[in-house]
Amino acid sequence: MACLPEMVLPGYAELHCLSNFSFQRGASQPEELVARAHALGYAALAMTDECSVAGVVRAHTEAKKLGLKLLPGAEFVLTGTPGTGAGAGLSVIVLPHHLQGWGNLCEFITLARCAAPKGQYRVSWQDPCWTLLAGCEVLLALPVAIDFEAACAIAISAKALFGINVWLTVTLLLAPDDALQLHRLQQVSRHTGVPLLATGQVLMHVRSRKPLQDVLSAVRLGTPVSACGFALQPNAEAHLRSRQRLAAIYPSELLANTLAVAARCSFSLDQLRYQYPLEAVLPGLTATQTLHQLTQDGAHLRYPQGTPQAVQELLAHELALIAELKYEMYFLTVHDIVRFAREQNILCQGRGSAANSAVCYCLGITEVDPARTATLFERFISRERNEPPDIDVDFEHQRREEVIQYIYAKYGRARAALTAVAVSYRTHSALRDVGRALGIDEALITALAKEHPGMYSREVLSGRLASALERLGPVFVPPALECLQLWLDLSRQLQGFPRHLSQHPGGFVLTRDKLTRLVPVENAAMPERSIIQWDKDDLDALGLLKVDVLALGMLSAIRRCLDYISVRRGTPFQVQDIPSEDSATYDMICRADTVGVFQIESRAQMSMLPRLKPRCFYDLVVEVAIVRPGPIQGGMVHPYLQARAHPDAVVYASPALKEVLKRTLGVPIFQEQVMQIAMAAADFSAGEADRLRRSMAAWKRK
Repeated sequence: MACLPEMVLPGYAELHCLSNFSFQRGASQPEELVARAHALGYAALAMTDECSVAGVVRAHTEAKKLGLKLLPGAEFVLTGTPGTGAGAGLSVIVLPHHLQGWGNLCEFITLARCAAPKGQYRVSWQDPCWTLLAGCEVLLALPVAIDFEAACAIAISAKALFGINVWLTVTLLLAPDDALQLHRLQQVSRHTGVPLLATGQVLMHVRSRKPLQDVLSAVRLGTPVSACGFALQPNAEAHLRSRQRLAAIYPSELLANTLAVAARCSFSLDQLRYQYPLEAVLPGLTATQTLHQLTQDGAHLRYPQGTPQAVQELLAHELALIAELKYEMYFLTVHDIVRFAREQNILCQGRGSAANSAVCYCLGITEVDPARTATLFERFISRERNEPPDIDVDFEHQRREEVIQYIYAKYGRARAALTAVAVSYRTHSALRDVGRALGIDEALITALAKEHPGMYSREVLSGRLASALERLGPVFVPPALECLQLWLDLSRQLQGFPRHLSQHPGGFVLTRDKLTRLVPVENAAMPERSIIQWDKDDLDALGLLKVDVLALGMLSAIRRCLDYISVRRGTPFQVQDIPSEDSATYDMICRADTVGVFQIESRAQMSMLPRLKPRCFYDLVVEVAIVRPGPIQGGMVHPYLQARAHPDAVVYASPALKEVLKRTLGVPIFQEQVMQIAMAAADFSAGEADRLRRSMAAWKRK
């Protein structure tokens, strides 16, 4: 028997796909959709979340790994209530051709979002802002129930606006009227001259996510699944289907047109070029010269008797690396914000890995003197890591708003916005939302939530559920076993899904030109605040810088203490007037009399204080560092206490290691020491040592 020739599958690009960043609509992560499209051999995948690009960075990162062409875009549902479901009204899918088109799309999303309260948007077909979408492909998904005249009117007006860049989408999901719908759209196309193309209106990467998609729809509607009726998808066809299946459903011309659109869209997020604002540069100087000038001026103030030679070498090394990586403007901006705060008498303090920077110390951002301690700049900035620096500055929490409004006033709303935070479903929120969608009794939901279950295996969850049912007593009638298992399974799937976008505690993104051409900006829940649609991880992936303006209640308490002492003494009393080492204070600390004292007020810290008996500030530094999961799990606490009790008995493996470990009596406690050990014992470069530290410290890595 002769072998049949192998079927040649048509190429296909999915141009209408929603991830779970279309909140309570999409039922798959962006990475899952990209991986599935690649496995199916798609030519390209468009990520078109509803009036949002919040998920495109994650999709972009995954697509680069797999070599799949990603088309960033967005969908707009033109109904009175956006997001009420696919096909509920006219949907417009927008895909930018190039960088200019991307900027236009971001501006359009910003206008739509800022015209409505947080979490909503407002756009209608009559809005004049559609002219913004030059340089974009525009796909019209007409409502199923629209009449022929209205469909033609929309298609003709769209063609007048967008010319050859407008298309009518055909979505065939095995509904009873698929053939009729195709025929009607073909008639509209012939009458208006607007061509057709195939789309899948994708809501999930595989059909097995259909139950979760139903639950998400119920959560969005605030109604149990059993009462949602026709608001749910009629079947599981809204997933990424095989090309063989698509070829059996769609005319070949409609599939080929998807490739034509994908070929026109060449924009990639890699084309984004971030430009930092130049306001902090001194007149007549470059950014590099300004940073050198301010650093030298700060060094003269920090070291009035002359800058030590070791510190001068550190400054030269740091300034050279900062110039090489072009981070001068970042340091200048943080310096400007700190300068403003101090001029307004607002207490502020830099912390975190920036404490390893002599430049930050001379600029007045941090207070860790490199002449008195061992700093390691590569812990903060590394050539090999090539990631943006991250300087956390805390301000008095009661006056931080003054700093935030100073930033808005200086750079303008069009060039400054807060970073978003993608708030994800955790155990309790997933159990509650899924339970209510499935009609589980509220008493059982609350009882299981009180069991504090982690999303572990089905066996563990089943055991926690049994405990919750036992606590409710024999009077309570539980749902069927199948319903309970479905509740647990869907809750496990939902955990980790984004729930909504919130605002970062204080991470600002600042740009030289309009920020709204780089990423959409929308209203925050708080008045006088706006946020971008990307979170911190997205910024790191794209190499964008953010400035952290954080709040610390203890600084407000210190401010009130300083004011009180000033009134009692009759003379101004400032932070620098506080005695550096006060024996009476250390006596209280050794007695664990530290309730309300920042960083040493927890039960774990208070139990360690009488054992360690700190008598100087560096003892406190070690004490705070050692009561952490890393040193505790690494078995470093008891060896350090023993070495502290018998310092003469400490033995070092080599003179080089003694230099690294002598300040902690032979026991490595700080992450910088991990790097220094690698450099001393294995001849690592500073950048290589930092990669080792990150691999050991990051809990997400294996």
